[in-house]
Amino acid sequence: MADDDSPVGIVDRVVGQRLRQLQRTTGLPVVFGGATRPRRDGPRLRIGHLRGTLGDSLRDLEVGRGRGLGGSTLLTGTVCRVDDYASTRAITHDFDHHVVREERMTSVVAVPVAVGGAVGAVVYGAVRAPHRIGDVVLDRVAAFGAALEREIAALLPPPARPRRSPEARARTALAELADLARTATDPDLRHRLARIVTELGGADPAAPRPALAPRELDVLGLVALGRTNAEVADAMGLSQETVKAYLRSAMRRLDVRNRTAAVHAARERGLL
Repeated sequence: MADDDSPVGIVDRVVGQRLRQLQRTTGLPVVFGGATRPRRDGPRLRIGHLRGTLGDSLRDLEVGRGRGLGGSTLLTGTVCRVDDYASTRAITHDFDHHVVREERMTSVVAVPVAVGGAVGAVVYGAVRAPHRIGDVVLDRVAAFGAALEREIAALLPPPARPRRSPEARARTALAELADLARTATDPDLRHRLARIVTELGGADPAAPRPALAPRELDVLGLVALGRTNAEVADAMGLSQETVKAYLRSAMRRLDVRNRTAAVHAARERGLL
């Protein structure tokens, strides 16, 4: 189990404390959920809190991305619902023994709880009757997830910015010097600053350069330090899919085809 004072522990504790409220506001007879834990192959959900279940078969069950209904929510970051869990083709059936045989659930909904830009928890609601979970209940479950996100955000400290190496700080200083060279109004000063920048190994400040968004630069800066996409996502509090989107956008702006070339191109242009 996670330390209660850790971010994962706080998220997991809040989920457990609020399940009764979810049950009361939606009328769903079965609710359960838990926090996600980082793993090398991606975050895994651990179901640690149950209300209205017939037994404990779901307790401590781990769910990976793309596996079952909760795994679909982990993968997409969206609310997912199935009307008949046993027969649907929309999900994998890794957990039929627990959900269908042990708990006899029919219609089930899974709601992501975003924490720092990634899915930090998933909460479920389910019925055993032959009717599906309706749209009104679905809206209430989604609203509960949003309220849970706000509560957790107020409890967690802001994510720490990754410590930067001396080389990264030197590149930032060089980029700032290049920016001064571009914006100086005095022609002689502008020329002298540009000469210093090029002598220090920077790109000519007068050369045109593509504009990168701050988040794109942050991602590239961590990639330049040798971080994997998963490590960048963890450091910035983002999902790996979001990190990949920033990388694709940066590569498109820099007119390159891979992350290594993007770092090289950004350095050549004085962006890193």
